[in-house]
Amino acid sequence: MFTVCALYHFTRFDDPQSLRDPLLAVCRENEITGTLLLANEGINGTVAGSETAINHLLTYLRALPGCVNLEWKLSTASVRPFHRMKVRLKKEIVTMGVPDVDPRASVGHYVAPDDWNELIQSPDVAVIDTRNDYEVAIGTFDGAIDPKTASFREFPEWWEKNKDRFHNKRIAMFCTGGIRCEKSTNYLLSQGVEDVYHLKGGILKYLEEVPQDASTWHGDCFVFDARVSVGHGLTEGPHVLCYACRRPILPEDQQKPEYEHGVSCHQCVNETSEDDKTRFRERQKQIRLSEERGERHLHADVIDDL
Repeated sequence: MFTVCALYHFTRFDDPQSLRDPLLAVCRENEITGTLLLANEGINGTVAGSETAINHLLTYLRALPGCVNLEWKLSTASVRPFHRMKVRLKKEIVTMGVPDVDPRASVGHYVAPDDWNELIQSPDVAVIDTRNDYEVAIGTFDGAIDPKTASFREFPEWWEKNKDRFHNKRIAMFCTGGIRCEKSTNYLLSQGVEDVYHLKGGILKYLEEVPQDASTWHGDCFVFDARVSVGHGLTEGPHVLCYACRRPILPEDQQKPEYEHGVSCHQCVNETSEDDKTRFRERQKQIRLSEERGERHLHADVIDDL
């Protein structure tokens, strides 16, 4: 059994590049795999390893400048959810593309999972799911608004076009682990919205703490690792990944005529050209040949690049 750790923290790193190699070394020494992102604004990522290894990493991370209050959530996986360890330097640890957004300055009101249901059922509250459209498609909260954004970068534009819908409403937002809401609530505050709330610890914390019979969540929660989705109690969900479009699908979707492993599924079959599909088939052929030789092909790690 592997311990999976989703973590983030907004803090000022003057030289994130200097942190990269020592952090990568700690992860490799402890046989930890996954991806960590470093930027001037902080750290974000999901990693997996033994319980002892993850505890060692968390101790190391909390000793970094300004990281004593690092936010993290633990779950388990029956198989190793990542094949490699990567520490990447980025402009943002979660990309919104708005230069002045700074969660260190101000964020919305945190709402504990136990108090979330009462808030979102209030008639003067609008609940907004800040995740990508393919994530929302497999699960969300009762009454939540789906902005139908393909990436978090599209959220500010969506808000600008739709903000008049929420006049005299309190805004409650949620995301997978909480990090996107740190930015989206700061953004709304900067736009003059006064009553902004977000689910502390995100969907993962809610699914961990709130019993299913008291839950207002329906479906599964997409996660960016080989488990693909989790449900109540953070148990592994039924979804698998289409390696062509990287969207979650159900096992029965693999029986549909549009499905071809690594080439297409019913969601993406019309989004790529025949030339694209020919390339995808060649990629799958090379992966298969590598496996037959007992090697691991580079593109076999596609899950790690989500």
